[in-house]
Amino acid sequence: MTATDRAIELARAAAAAAADKKAENILALDVTQQTPLTDIFVLASASNERLVSAVADAIEDEMLERGSKAIAREGKREGRWIVLNFAEIYVHVMHEEERVYYDLERLYKDCPVVSLDA
Repeated sequence: MTATDRAIELARAAAAAAADKKAENILALDVTQQTPLTDIFVLASASNERLVSAVADAIEDEMLERGSKAIAREGKREGRWIVLNFAEIYVHVMHEEERVYYDLERLYKDCPVVSLDA
């Protein structure tokens, strides 16, 4: 099983919104074989708490325009690691330090990378 076309479309839109706000190291992983919760994890880094929050806000705005509302969000107050759950995709916007420390790429190293080019 692989990610749905809708999940890939949302991941690409989330990645573009993150890039527009100057997020870095944007990556999408197809986690369908690892977890039944979602199809894709989108990971993005930012250099400070305000930027983490701004990136997450931009992604939520973009997803709303595409008819997908976050059903859950965590970490907004701290601004170090914000997780947005859009059902088909989970978006992790992380401060650079958290991104290095938790190294989700290593945890999900067996998952295929989703191309973010349209």
